Amino acid sequence: MELARLAAASDLGAGTIESICESVELLCRAYPGTPGPVLRDRVRQRLRYVVELLGRRLSLAQHRELLVQAGWLAALLGCVHHDLGQVEDAEVARQAAQQMGREAGHDEIAAWAFEMAAWFALVDQRYEAVVDLAVAGQAITGTSNALVQLTLQEAKGHARLGDRRRAYEALARGAAILDRLPDPAHPEHHFVFDHPKWVFYAATVHAWLEDDDAAEEHAREIVDRHTRSDGSSTAPMRVANARVDLGLVHVRRGDLDAAVSEGVGAFEFERQSLSDLVARGGELSAALRARFPGEHRADEVHDRLAAARTTLQRADRRGAA
Repeated sequence: MELARLAAASDLGAGTIESICESVELLCRAYPGTPGPVLRDRVRQRLRYVVELLGRRLSLAQHRELLVQAGWLAALLGCVHHDLGQVEDAEVARQAAQQMGREAGHDEIAAWAFEMAAWFALVDQRYEAVVDLAVAGQAITGTSNALVQLTLQEAKGHARLGDRRRAYEALARGAAILDRLPDPAHPEHHFVFDHPKWVFYAATVHAWLEDDDAAEEHAREIVDRHTRSDGSSTAPMRVANARVDLGLVHVRRGDLDAAVSEGVGAFEFERQSLSDLVARGGELSAALRARFPGEHRADEVHDRLAAARTTLQRADRRGAA
């Protein structure tokens, strides 16, 4: 009886856990459109509060639930740090999410930590590591949103390594897993996967494998789906990447003006993932200079890329400080 009493003893008021879960949900749904620095500060503030609560007297169920919410917050914080170019902070947050997932026995959070590691490796051009991390993450989670995204990261890794068969096999496997999941109520939530996100990944896989018709079809679907009538975007980071994919297609087709237009457009959004944008913009800039040597118009993309690299370097230094 005493053990049962102690297991249920808590200093938390009624509704505290529910309020925290709701706020974490809203922060994850704010990811696509909220300016990175604003979202980072909000997530940090909420995470500090959850960590403080973990130091109080809690029931066993409350303790586990707070660990779970801390894990989601740490994972979200790591993503935002990486978007802002603060790579060391991103890795620290990723490791914290992995630990929280492990301590709480929450396999999906731990799997998302592997997905983040695969994403970071992709940006760093460590393509064998992308595949290894994605496969390792798939091994620890069942049918889930994380499993779909890990499978698609595996597809990207194979595509960068030039393994067409394995890339398309992983792409199809991800689609099959996605078909077994219910349609998300809030597809803007960063840690859910829906069909448009699959199209987004597929566009880049096709672009890297130089299947230009398929790449164009998927990339245009992303741009059209996420562009409002006033020209603003509901998912600017997806649209930026899709425009880079379209730019690569236009380069290979010899259309300089269209390639430059798409490339410049990719840098125009306020909400950006700097690390991704510099990596993808670098691909397009290199392709333009190789295909159109001496063409001054190609410098427009290179100039935007140089400015983004400078911003990224400054962000990384601020993060380290």
